[in-house]
Amino acid sequence: PTAANAQASATATGLPFDVKPVGTFNNPWAMAFLPDGKVLVTQKEGTLVLFDPATGSKKTVSGTPTVSSKGQGALMDIVPAPDFAASKMLYFSYSEAGNGADTRVMLARGTLDQAGGTLKDIKVIFRGQDASTGGHYSGRIGFSPDGKYLFFTSGDRQLFDPAQDPKSTLGKVLRLNLDGTPASGNPLAAKGFNPAVWSYGHRNLLGVAFDRQGRLWEMEMGPRHGDEINLIKPGLNYGWPIASNGSHYDGRDIPDHKPGDGFEAPKVFWDPAISPGGLAYYDADLFPKWKNSLFITGLSGKSLDRIALDGDNAKKVDHWDMGERIRAVRTGPDGAVWLLEDGPRGKLLMLTPKK
Repeated sequence: PTAANAQASATATGLPFDVKPVGTFNNPWAMAFLPDGKVLVTQKEGTLVLFDPATGSKKTVSGTPTVSSKGQGALMDIVPAPDFAASKMLYFSYSEAGNGADTRVMLARGTLDQAGGTLKDIKVIFRGQDASTGGHYSGRIGFSPDGKYLFFTSGDRQLFDPAQDPKSTLGKVLRLNLDGTPASGNPLAAKGFNPAVWSYGHRNLLGVAFDRQGRLWEMEMGPRHGDEINLIKPGLNYGWPIASNGSHYDGRDIPDHKPGDGFEAPKVFWDPAISPGGLAYYDADLFPKWKNSLFITGLSGKSLDRIALDGDNAKKVDHWDMGERIRAVRTGPDGAVWLLEDGPRGKLLMLTPKK
């Protein structure tokens, strides 16, 4: 075997699960399972692929909008609507070119014609603010457990200060109605904030997940170190860029979170960084010891981490070296853990208990 393959097998032998590659994609970004077991995979340059893990067949879904994939731009998250079985509605996010060098994050929805391989009746329901930087779009989508609200993450676009600006939607968790309008009762609207804002003081929010008790967990990439998992509560300020357990890339210090500073501290953080890519909640029976856990993937960390939840508390319990940059994680319909590797030949991996 090549040195790389030898390394991969050496890494795999120490893992407490079997890893089965089931498909290969071009810079995959996110995935979503459909009720029939097929998987939708978004690819960075803007294509949406319908993949059947059982047969290996792939179909490119037509009708997707034009994506600006420069920098960190991509066709990003994709999540079936709570009533997908009846409505065939998909919600998805992407980065779009604006005027000049400007880009913005977009949230849209459309109807999947699975037989025809087409996304139809696409409607943009939220437009992020323009910025000329190439990153921190965030764009993660999560539905409330009752299916009535959509939580959408809007990154700080590498601009720092908007995360604390009440009028800006940058650096925020937003709570929207299913049509993209601000939900009524958002906690900061009466204080002069943009009416969509649910929490603020965030950097690059790359994962959201609800646990079995309905708590909302969020993962964000820190600056130089200080990657975070936060328990999101309405109206709270999570500190960025005033407080962080990381530092600026040029080495300048940022004050760490400390009690009494007025900011909500992360429940878990990483220093050194793992550069998280994706987040998923696990509560299935296939790995019974992992119920009520979060999984977080590492890009620079080439890793998969498990975080055990206990009420409002979280702690790191497992860190596995996967040998490749891992972009995304999802719980499959059968309870397997599914990962997407990053890169031009990123594999879709299925993790099942060791035989």
